[in-house]
Amino acid sequence: MTLRERELATEPARSVNFYFDPMCPFAYQASLWIRDVREQTGLVVNWRFFSLEEVNRVDGKKHPWEREWSYGWSLMRIGALLRRRDMDELDAWYGAIGAALHRDGRKPHDPQVARQILTEIGLETSVLDEAISDPTTHDDVKTDHDRVSRAGAFGVPTLVFEDGQMLFGPVLKDPPASERAIKLWELTTAWLEFPHLYELQRPKSRTDVLEIAEALQPYLAGRDWESIDRGRKIVIPDPNRRTTQTEKT
Repeated sequence: MTLRERELATEPARSVNFYFDPMCPFAYQASLWIRDVREQTGLVVNWRFFSLEEVNRVDGKKHPWEREWSYGWSLMRIGALLRRRDMDELDAWYGAIGAALHRDGRKPHDPQVARQILTEIGLETSVLDEAISDPTTHDDVKTDHDRVSRAGAFGVPTLVFEDGQMLFGPVLKDPPASERAIKLWELTTAWLEFPHLYELQRPKSRTDVLEIAEALQPYLAGRDWESIDRGRKIVIPDPNRRTTQTEKT
């Protein structure tokens, strides 16, 4: 690492590209944390798109851009149209659809619910029709997805910093707030001083898995899909039964 690279790594980050898929509960939890950091520090958060539908697509299945309506992809197409108008509108959209699914157990991936959420944040329902009828919104989502995928991203949340460094995570069950949010931000950005530090991971105990499953109950009530992680079907345990399992597809 050159002296200038070290200086950049130790300077407070002024902006970050935050890649998300609205269907991912862990991206949503990290988004709550990064919003808290933004509120306290003035950090600029640029919302970018990443498709878990595409990453976890099974051979022979349609790509999400080949479907008339495609859950997270279509919600991001709406977000892409809003981002063209104002990043703040995408910010509000992601916050609202994320809360609807991951906090309230609603189904923002249902077009009728998506229309309701648009009105709830003060936007016109015609945004949905305009976004879905405009093929270039596919291009916006795919451009973001392809760019970060080519750089090695495999999931969300993914953070890309001003110097080009990329980190996956943080993966959180419950995001810290206030001073602890800043502490986690400092720990996260400290990784930038060590560009060849690739992994530092905490194994999940059986109790951890059950607590995560309990925290995911709103998401599980709202989802209409199976959870897939890099080719593996994830069976989320029933916290009331106190059992766990993971199956391969």
